Amino acid sequence: MKFAKARYGQAQAYTLDFLTQLLRDARVMTLPQSQDIIANQRVLRQKVLKIRYGAQAREKDKSADVSPAELIAAAELTTPDGRILQEDMIMEEMAKATGYDYLKIDPLKLDERLITNTLSRPFASRHVCLPIERLEDKKIVFAVDNPFHPDLVESLRSYVPSGFVLKIASRTDIRRLIREIYGFRNAVKAAELDLDLSVDISNLEQLVQLQDAEELEATDQHIVKAVDYLLRYAFEQKASDIHLEPKRSMAQVRLRIDGLLHQVYHFPRVVHLAVVSRIKMLARMDIAERRRPQAGRIKTEWEQQETELRVSTLPVAFGEKVVIRVFDPKQLFQEAEQLGFSEVGLRHYTHFIEQKTGLILVTGPTGSGKTTTLYSTLKRLASPEVSITTIEDPIEMIYEDFNQTMVQPKVGITFASALRTILRQDPDIIMVGEIRDTETAQMAVQSALTGHLMFSTLHTNDAASAITRLQDLGVPHFLLSSVLVGIINQRLLRKVCEECKSLKLLHESDALSLGIHLGPSDPALSTWYGQGCPTCRNTGLKGRTGVFEILPVDNRIRALIHKQADAQTIRSEARANGMETLREDAIRKLAEGITSFEEVLRLMGEQ
Repeated sequence: MKFAKARYGQAQAYTLDFLTQLLRDARVMTLPQSQDIIANQRVLRQKVLKIRYGAQAREKDKSADVSPAELIAAAELTTPDGRILQEDMIMEEMAKATGYDYLKIDPLKLDERLITNTLSRPFASRHVCLPIERLEDKKIVFAVDNPFHPDLVESLRSYVPSGFVLKIASRTDIRRLIREIYGFRNAVKAAELDLDLSVDISNLEQLVQLQDAEELEATDQHIVKAVDYLLRYAFEQKASDIHLEPKRSMAQVRLRIDGLLHQVYHFPRVVHLAVVSRIKMLARMDIAERRRPQAGRIKTEWEQQETELRVSTLPVAFGEKVVIRVFDPKQLFQEAEQLGFSEVGLRHYTHFIEQKTGLILVTGPTGSGKTTTLYSTLKRLASPEVSITTIEDPIEMIYEDFNQTMVQPKVGITFASALRTILRQDPDIIMVGEIRDTETAQMAVQSALTGHLMFSTLHTNDAASAITRLQDLGVPHFLLSSVLVGIINQRLLRKVCEECKSLKLLHESDALSLGIHLGPSDPALSTWYGQGCPTCRNTGLKGRTGVFEILPVDNRIRALIHKQADAQTIRSEARANGMETLREDAIRKLAEGITSFEEVLRLMGEQ
């Protein structure tokens, strides 16, 4: 490393030759690979521009600035250790060799006010430079991809007299954030000027006075841009929900990512009103109605896939709160192997869904991944030879291979009434979003008895309780024992970040908290945890997986149901037959390095 710093530390020309030589010295690139890149740099440049500009790539060819790291990353080389050489990896190696710190920018931690108040957008774009944070000594940290550019250093000295620190980051990340942050901020500022309403809406009594301005605000071009930036930002961050919340003097935007809310934006409340109106217009809601909750849907496209947004508004003390649920097809429709089943659990699940008739239940609280399991299952079963009909409240995501019906009590469409009609529609597979009442429960059982494969959900804490719950709803025990195929109870656990996972030994006290007794020959349990890195936003956790308790209904369980045994008796028999509990499945995922000790403890605390 000392040799590398001595060789590259004073480099003044960030060129392709310079970077390929650096990567060869770092042993992440071979000589033939570097020669191929230099020989094909024109083709690689076109590839980068096509990704960046799409159909306008040829028009941008002469003026566009493509960095050496982008060219190398476009080649999609394989390193000697088997990894794909990506732009982040290239910039990290350059940082090591030149003595700079490498920075993977976390968009959720950026201060958009610091960014827009420190540099103008033209300067940031021209120099590919982004302010990241202000240090205690007033110096500002800047993310750059070329720290050797003399004009950049001289210009920053005049922009930031208090001093600055340069850190190396990928050009792709910097450019994207410049576009999004300056674009959103400029749109908000312009909208604030255009919407300089004199009416103060800081309390409930004055809220109604703004009705006349709503239609105009919803069509304002700056608001259109602001909403587009906001949705794009949420998609890029893999957010499952977007919360827009009005406060006394400002409004805030929060994103739910991997189950946790992150605050990302603040803007004036007058802009919040216009943003809400724009969203309501897109969702085909009544823009003028602000006193009652409303629900709507937006269909858009992201990464060449249709994405569904479910919008809900709620009047609160300082205006209207809006929550947008994002249904990403890649998350909602997954292969069974991706859901998190163990080897035994996957065999049980496959056996369940291969049945031609019967009732299959998926149980768990709200937010436990039941919808993903059901949609993934129905997609797997969908074919031209099978008729699948769903009854949902509301329809989570529209999928053409299903016939989807939404519950509408106002016009007499309930789960039970819709199910009664569907039985006359010659279905093969039926999914009822939730069994809530006696009539729906009895109709679901009757449907399974008459030759249909029925899926539904219940809110129960464990698999065995679903049986007694149906009996409490009035389903005769002799019918239930005949039609029930199996029950899947599930939760979601966050996964350990693959980029920063490290080994952690659990000793006796920690193991006992999980119900594990360590013997003298095995004084510690090897597990994994995330140290925290920019990829996981320093949480050590990224992504989620399912944890399952699967109860197959065999002859012994049927006999207990027929005898009207309680949930504890059924659970004990299922455990004797080899059923793995949620806790045991979570501990297995802990031992396999999928999740962390703290996540397993959290799951156990919720039960």
